[in-house]
Amino acid sequence: MNSRDRLEKALHGEIVDRPPCICPGGMMNMITTDLMDACGVMWPEAHTNPQMMADLAAANYQNGCFENVGVPFCMTIEAEGMGAEVNMGNKVYEPHVSKYYVNSVSEWPKLKKMDHNSGRAKVVLDAIRILKEKNLDAPIIGNITGPISTASSIMEPVVFYKELRKNPEDAHKYMQVVTDQILDFARAQIEAGADIIAISDPSGTGEILGPKMFEEFAVKYLNQIIDGLQEEKMGTIIHICGQMKPVYEQAKLLHSDVLSFDSCVAMREAKNNLPDRVLMGNVSTYTLEFGDEEKVKTLAKKCWKDGSSIISPACGLGTQSPLENIQAIIKGLDEEVKS
Repeated sequence: MNSRDRLEKALHGEIVDRPPCICPGGMMNMITTDLMDACGVMWPEAHTNPQMMADLAAANYQNGCFENVGVPFCMTIEAEGMGAEVNMGNKVYEPHVSKYYVNSVSEWPKLKKMDHNSGRAKVVLDAIRILKEKNLDAPIIGNITGPISTASSIMEPVVFYKELRKNPEDAHKYMQVVTDQILDFARAQIEAGADIIAISDPSGTGEILGPKMFEEFAVKYLNQIIDGLQEEKMGTIIHICGQMKPVYEQAKLLHSDVLSFDSCVAMREAKNNLPDRVLMGNVSTYTLEFGDEEKVKTLAKKCWKDGSSIISPACGLGTQSPLENIQAIIKGLDEEVKS
């Protein structure tokens, strides 16, 4: 079973020889400094050059790290496209928003329209096309930043969260404009050749929003994106940060094929609360960066036994994670199959 077949079956709860091991990209960055050194392609240049972005994404697969390729390597494309200023970081640190564009949700008419024919949005789409031309066995994962996370990157997050409660009418208008543009970008990624769309919405956590607001502002707009994607996509993944205990009932309403959680969520608990859903996760990124290969193998096996159908890091990799620790995830799964 090759990487593509394995993931496609796992996405829909079908029988596989072992769980696929992936790291989508976007917020769940899979690039490390070891990998950059191994292939000779570096940040920050790879964030703005489609050939370099594609080559670096492919190197992740070719070096036995994960069974997919995915771009981009950050979660600032959408916010930048709608007006925020972005610092491109360096070899160790990912791009980050350096200046907000609006001061209130009531300024939603000011948001810029993302241009897919220029800037970094074009870089991502071109990189997907290049990856498609490589004809790898690995599925291509296109990544978008979730609505709450994008919305709170265009303006000051503390103000944004307050205005969700104080000014819900404008907040919904603001969220709708943001969501529509994210959906357009996701559809463009599929048209460019992405097999799967992964949505990371770390700021849309139930820990911050609470159950009511999580359903009203996170679930609603995430589902608009999922429901608006082309039917020819292989599948969808949503990653949610933070504890899930307050919002398991609301998470059942998400339309995504796969739900991914970070390391603070016990996978066995998640499976007990979401028995009919395909779950993904959640090998500790702390262990991947600071542990050893045997510990990584143990955690990967435990995730599988506890109910994860797709094994992945719990969040984005620390860029200085050793290459051998990353490669140990697949090695641990293969060992479990043979045992």
